[in-house]
Amino acid sequence: MDFLHPVWSNSTNIYEVNVRQYTNEGTFKAFEKHLARLKNMGVEVLWFMPVTPISYKDRKGTLGSYYAVQNYTDINPEYGSLKDFIDLIKYSHHLGFKIIIDWVANHAGNDNVWITEHPDFFCYDSSNQIIHPNGWEDVSKLDYANEQMEAAMIDAMKFWIDVCDVDGFRCDMAHLVPLDFWKKARTQLQKAKADLFWLAECEEPHYHQVFDATYTWKWMHATEDFCKNDGDINKLAALLAEYQFTFPKDALRVYFTSNHDENSWNGTEYEKYGNAAKALAVFSCTWYGVPMIYSGQELPNQKRLFFFDKDCIEWNEQCELHSFYKTLFHLRKINKALDASDPNTAPYIIKINADSLQNDKVLAFIRKNKKDEVLVILNLSSEKVSFQILDNTLNGKFINIFVKEVIDLTHTLNIELQPWDYKIYEKEKAP
Repeated sequence: MDFLHPVWSNSTNIYEVNVRQYTNEGTFKAFEKHLARLKNMGVEVLWFMPVTPISYKDRKGTLGSYYAVQNYTDINPEYGSLKDFIDLIKYSHHLGFKIIIDWVANHAGNDNVWITEHPDFFCYDSSNQIIHPNGWEDVSKLDYANEQMEAAMIDAMKFWIDVCDVDGFRCDMAHLVPLDFWKKARTQLQKAKADLFWLAECEEPHYHQVFDATYTWKWMHATEDFCKNDGDINKLAALLAEYQFTFPKDALRVYFTSNHDENSWNGTEYEKYGNAAKALAVFSCTWYGVPMIYSGQELPNQKRLFFFDKDCIEWNEQCELHSFYKTLFHLRKINKALDASDPNTAPYIIKINADSLQNDKVLAFIRKNKKDEVLVILNLSSEKVSFQILDNTLNGKFINIFVKEVIDLTHTLNIELQPWDYKIYEKEKAP
């Protein structure tokens, strides 16, 4: 990568905030009441889905798509005022959160203010009609051959840094926008705030020339296929090896089991992964990268949320998975073996002594950083498994972070996992 990662990003996590569906009010002020809970859970980065006004022309549903931007330098009145957002960010910063906002650079809403003010900012077909990309009828494609449009886009991004003090951007469909534009944007915006965090919704290795982090779509699809079709765990291991070979060694990869698109269009993590959902969440938090969770996963939320209409998350007094995520996020914070961009901490899959059938069910890996070591074992099957670890580099006592069980890997011992079970062991440090 040509830019340095913000120091704080190496052990962080990301929580996607859907303001519309988060509370009955669907406002910044109502969401603010959840900050103390999220802080206690260990959340560090709050990613807000687009906070800009939504276009009316060709609007889908009753409220429209968050990604049909009407004005790049204004706030969606559905959520409150610009002052409300500024106040929310100030309070979030006070609590220690970082704030990144969704940025939609490939296209704008069909009544975006630029269509009237700068019609040359858009792409047109042979009939001189604005192009609606990818079959998205409610948005219009922007023209990145127009340098004035690029400058206006960068100025709009700078607005949110200068006025609201955001800490970075999650860039929607980043690969549809020329890499050269992103280079210009980051180069200029780093002058406004040096430690901005850049997350790309894409899976293109060369986009790490600009972006700190990219999505792991292939992993998400491969694990869904594995869970639904009783797949081969060796294929999952091969994909992870491909990632490590293909992407820069310090690239931050973002792992997740849900997000706004997946939940609304393809199903909750329980529809996609069934009983493997928690084990794969453990993976997301312990493999080489940055974990991301979506609004309500800590409940857990087991319903699809409408995308274009109001459909509030049904919160309980107690989130069942609060402690689960809190334990995982805390381990990431205190154990250097889980640093996200240090190639020395890259995981390696360990062998187990089991019959061939069980080898197809268990994913076990170790991560190390000097004296810090973390061992993760996942049973990705509906059957109970029993095995021994075959790795003579592992020795000493390890503590299960969830139940405080202690095992001594200096000696060979038998390990059992229940169906869909997971174990995370942290090496005990000498006093």
